[in-house]
Amino acid sequence: MNLSNLKPAPGSTGTRKRIGRGPGSGLGGTSTRGHKGAKSRSGYSRKIGFEGGQMPIQRRLPKFGFKNINRVEYKAINIATLEQLAHSRQLTKIGRDDLIRAGFISASQLVKILGNGTLTAKLEVEAHAFSKSAEAAIQAVGGTVVKL
Repeated sequence: MNLSNLKPAPGSTGTRKRIGRGPGSGLGGTSTRGHKGAKSRSGYSRKIGFEGGQMPIQRRLPKFGFKNINRVEYKAINIATLEQLAHSRQLTKIGRDDLIRAGFISASQLVKILGNGTLTAKLEVEAHAFSKSAEAAIQAVGGTVVKL
């Protein structure tokens, strides 16, 4: 085998359809576009949402709801998760970096600590927000809460 006798695998290439080249080719006349209608014309490009003249769905349905541009979204972490993390890694202080390393959050996410579960370890917890029950649970065992 060398460069002079390379060729494609059998059946992998075919000849291009030459449409609109007269009736003898079998692909003349309407040139595979069917008869009449907007799709058969040159220059046709379908408009987004166009349904052939029928009232489009985005105009049939009413406007609904809104998107609050001031919404702040937090990743929820329960104190049961903090308890597990503290025991598995022998931590006394848990911050964002520890949660990122453990794979609970990504670097761009904000953290809110929630009060589900029980806490026995005395921890210093850093987060962007705390629920009242989580804050009470952390402080009940002698821990401290630091809001970022």
